[in-house]
Amino acid sequence: MAEFGVIGLGRFGARTSMELLDLGHHVIGVDSDEKAVEAMAEVLTHSAIADVTDEKALQELDLANCEVVLVAIGEDLQASLLCVLHLKSIGVKEIWAKATSKSHHQILSKLGVSRIIHPEEEMGIRVAQSLNYPMVNEYMSLGHNWFCVEISIGEYLKGKKLRDVSSEDSEFFHMLLLKKRDEVTTNPSMDMELEGNETLVMAGSLKALKSIAPKLKEPS
Repeated sequence: MAEFGVIGLGRFGARTSMELLDLGHHVIGVDSDEKAVEAMAEVLTHSAIADVTDEKALQELDLANCEVVLVAIGEDLQASLLCVLHLKSIGVKEIWAKATSKSHHQILSKLGVSRIIHPEEEMGIRVAQSLNYPMVNEYMSLGHNWFCVEISIGEYLKGKKLRDVSSEDSEFFHMLLLKKRDEVTTNPSMDMELEGNETLVMAGSLKALKSIAPKLKEPS
């Protein structure tokens, strides 16, 4: 259990706060909008109405003890940047921030933010991937065009072996895990036969993963 700070309780900040709370963490929610704070006050561990461009106001919230402080301010560029500057000044070591434009991203990067998030862009990519590869439940970028993906195996693949749905490019593709009901097999053998109701987790280059996509799609 950790403590996180979320500054900006709009749609993105509020949703992130709720998810962190559901995961069992403590969340300090901060916003200059009284209505936004009141809407979340009953569920947040701590909440505060504060001018996030005021260094003294932020210092009083003891945010330096948080594992991470997320600056979820998007529309007000000046408020976002001043908030980040003040958080660094009061000793917050791990700062994540939402960016809404290329220039916003560039300035946040210059300020030394640990991670910059583009919610709309990332969601757009996720939706596009889901539309293109409906069998993919989750995916995570590992950088340098490598991804880790979780895939649901449909009934139409029953009787196939893992090698039938794998990439021939073994240097850039790895089958990590096969889950059948409550049974989990790590580094599964390529000779394992599929039952049609498993979950696969694999990692590979984008090129390698694209090469197996046609093998996983349900015949039309």
